[in-house]
Amino acid sequence: MHCRIKICGITNLEDAKAAIELGADALGFVFYPPSPRHIELQMAAEISHQLPPFISTTALFVDASRQQIEMVLNTARMDCLQFHGNESAADCEGYNRPWIKALRMKAGINLIEQHQIYSNASALLLDTYVKGIAGGTGEKFQWQLIPENLRSEIILAGGLTVENVYQAVKTVKPWAVDVSGGVEKEKGMKDHVKIAQFIKEVRAGES
Repeated sequence: MHCRIKICGITNLEDAKAAIELGADALGFVFYPPSPRHIELQMAAEISHQLPPFISTTALFVDASRQQIEMVLNTARMDCLQFHGNESAADCEGYNRPWIKALRMKAGINLIEQHQIYSNASALLLDTYVKGIAGGTGEKFQWQLIPENLRSEIILAGGLTVENVYQAVKTVKPWAVDVSGGVEKEKGMKDHVKIAQFIKEVRAGES
């Protein structure tokens, strides 16, 4: 199965274009001011309106208000929403966009139950749990915690790097992988060589 690749935490046009040219399927934009990868709305709009067709754009929010989310959707070209906070299923609905719910893999989480709760999500994104941090921790979780019957539907995130993504794809066989810090030279700035290597390793892991 073809594993989709999302490069998240895009903050500038140069990184966006490089990710696309190197083979990324989707780009992620973080609208969460505490994050070092936060992007201002006007910059996100400028980048998103210069992207070629068939590249998916995702807007990431953490417990944002409806007004904030609608402002982003009315200004930038965002195809999909990604919710990284404590949003209920109802909070994620009503934007006329497909949406993804991120879950942090802490002890005792029941993914079968969460899959039912967020049944209208396009996918669940599984990230590493670190207390007080909404995402982008750079740490991976135990992939064996993912139930076998859900693996082909999830987006795998959490500490993925050039060094471990081959094994991640080989082991989990997820619908997609999502990377941010694992392909950076500094927070918010991508390393284009790492992006190329990351995508190469994902493709190798598919075979």
